[in-house]
Amino acid sequence: MAVDLMIEDARWRDAGLQALADAASRTALTHLRLDPEHFEISLLACNDSRIAALNADFRGKPAPTNVLSWPSEERGARTPGASPRPPAPQEAELGDIAIAYDTCRNEAAAADKPFDQHVTHLIVHATLHLLGYDHERDEDATLMERLESAILAEMGLSDPYEEQNA
Repeated sequence: MAVDLMIEDARWRDAGLQALADAASRTALTHLRLDPEHFEISLLACNDSRIAALNADFRGKPAPTNVLSWPSEERGARTPGASPRPPAPQEAELGDIAIAYDTCRNEAAAADKPFDQHVTHLIVHATLHLLGYDHERDEDATLMERLESAILAEMGLSDPYEEQNA
């Protein structure tokens, strides 16, 4: 698994983002029975200002967000709640992810969660987006949340949806 990391905000250097991203994406792919050695992801580690500009340009929402993803190909399932089409090994480049330090730090603090665990969750979440999973429809959101929870459990991390589903 190759996660090509570009750090624009120096605060990410002390966060161990390369190791977090490698582990999160590798575990997500392995969980879905995809060989991580066949795939690549580009990751931009930025700040709120940069991600707000990206969010405005690509989603028409001029506000910061925690993470954005751009799949290299459309893989989404047509049927609500169904799994998307898995990428073929020749589709090596899964896509791009951008993650914002400020929003991630603030969300982790507000949820009283360790920063590295929150970032890991967001990288798993974004990796699933690159693989065609989404949360626009209720059935798709349920599938995606279940996968995120299972992947994070494999990594020894708590279920980020446990409180909201209780």
